[in-house]
Amino acid sequence: KCRTGPLDVVFVIDSSRSVRPFEFETMRRFMMDIIGNLDVGPNATRVGVIQYSSQVQNIFSLKTFFTRADMERAINSIVPLAQGTMTGLAIQYAMNVAFTTQEGARPPHKRIPRIAIIVTDGRPQDRVTEVATQARNAGIEIYAVGIQRADMNSLRAMASPPLEEHVFLVESFELIQQFAKQFQDKLCGVDMCVEREHGCQHSCVSTPGSFYCECNPGYRLNVDGKTCAPIDACADGRHGCQHHCVSVQGSFSCRCRAGYYLSHNKRSCIMIDYCSFGNHSCQHECVSIPNGHYCRCRSGFTLQPDGKSCKATDLCNGVDHGCEFKCVSTEGSYHCMCPEGQQLQADGKSCSKCGAGHVDLVMVIDGSKSVRPQNFELVKQFVNRIVDLLEVSPHGTRVGLVQYSSRVRTEFPLNKYHSADEIKKAVMDVEYMEKGTMTGLALKHMVEHSFSELEGARPLSHNIPRIGLVFTDGRSQDDISEWARRAKESGIVMFAVGVGKAVEEELRAIASEPVEQHFSYSADFTTMTHLVENFSLNICPEEGKGETEIRSPCECEALVQFQTNTVAILQSLTEKNILWACSLAQMTARLEDLEKQIANKK
Repeated sequence: KCRTGPLDVVFVIDSSRSVRPFEFETMRRFMMDIIGNLDVGPNATRVGVIQYSSQVQNIFSLKTFFTRADMERAINSIVPLAQGTMTGLAIQYAMNVAFTTQEGARPPHKRIPRIAIIVTDGRPQDRVTEVATQARNAGIEIYAVGIQRADMNSLRAMASPPLEEHVFLVESFELIQQFAKQFQDKLCGVDMCVEREHGCQHSCVSTPGSFYCECNPGYRLNVDGKTCAPIDACADGRHGCQHHCVSVQGSFSCRCRAGYYLSHNKRSCIMIDYCSFGNHSCQHECVSIPNGHYCRCRSGFTLQPDGKSCKATDLCNGVDHGCEFKCVSTEGSYHCMCPEGQQLQADGKSCSKCGAGHVDLVMVIDGSKSVRPQNFELVKQFVNRIVDLLEVSPHGTRVGLVQYSSRVRTEFPLNKYHSADEIKKAVMDVEYMEKGTMTGLALKHMVEHSFSELEGARPLSHNIPRIGLVFTDGRSQDDISEWARRAKESGIVMFAVGVGKAVEEELRAIASEPVEQHFSYSADFTTMTHLVENFSLNICPEEGKGETEIRSPCECEALVQFQTNTVAILQSLTEKNILWACSLAQMTARLEDLEKQIANKK
């Protein structure tokens, strides 16, 4: 067998009509004899076969088969084309297709000889000189084998130099098998690696008439063409290793720094989580670092000398807390406090005195049919007189207004207006609803909506009193007990004002404790002066009387101020708007004088 080294061999076989069937069979045997003496395989010699006449047909390419048995089966199945003789076209196909890397030819840098064996029996019907020159310049070594009627000039035009080693003329197809042995010697030649002192450091590869040196995997051939040097696969910087690249015989591997391990992609590194081992003994938090871990305490704690336990710190002494009065440390935090009678402001640090009359006030007025339009106007004037004496502002008193009859309507919420003038104008624009008296529904609306932070009520933590003032002139058409109870339980101080046919039992159910100080009743709207006389009573128990303090000083101050203002408004409103009520008051005074005189006489 030919042992001179790997080759890329392509047979270019003439199957024109001048080649008779039995003659074509001898060409099959010629190819199989040559292949039988080659060391074929993917890393040894590769073989391809094309046939041509007026066209070119690929039988199998250099990458198709790697065993002689497969190649012989493919050669035996060839059906001759039996047309013209386009030898130039066949050489063009071999150069542009058969000897490409896509079809299985080894890359030029591997220096594997590319050999085309052209077997023809006649004169080409196209030009061969120019295309054969191009093929030889592309590195293809051409052997031209002519049989019987072949044109010698055409063979010489196709073959590589020296012509005496690459041009063969066989007298008949019968002699081609005898020629195969001679051609085999020419093709394989002498094993130059054996016959000469090649000087290759690793291995020598023979080629027809020459040799070249190769290096083992992981090494590259030096410029002298003989010695080898290790390939540094890390040097080109394309390894992608996150930490370290280590060259290993032409390849590389990635390694991580101490305290890290290599991830599944064999490139990136992951820090070892020493805390996950469960033996750190840290009281609060464990923090992993390369080659170990350390303990860390939560905010407000300091790490102790043992490096594991934590102790709470007095944040008030360690930070600029900014508290106006007093800083109180808690576990991991702190908060500010104000002295009794003062409120902590929204900034959580400063304190302020109670603002006189600063409350969240929602007035719920009866707009049922029994009130009548002229009395409803008196109620609106009463509301505006209250507004006149309040310090209305976003940070002072806020006022909301709800009217009800058979349904409930928010005329304006606590956060709608920020000045007394805006509120008074809105009150005068309120339209009388008429219809029924659903006081329970109105209380429900007040609790669920009017005193919500969404509608402007300040949070309970701000200690701003929430006051609900209900005006009604008759019996409620629904149950009031549940929502009256819920209103008081939610921290709303409830005042109930009844006029005319209002039911005392319902007023008492609405009013906060002590009930006597939180509800009033009068026979008609013209005598509203007496409705809120009880408001002037001191809601805050005096010291030393053994009563339980139930309100903060700020809340008491605001409620007392509210009561005082309300009484003054009712008195003024009644005197200016109800003339006949004045006459009634005079008559009442005269009767009182008579009663005193009678009493004195007795």
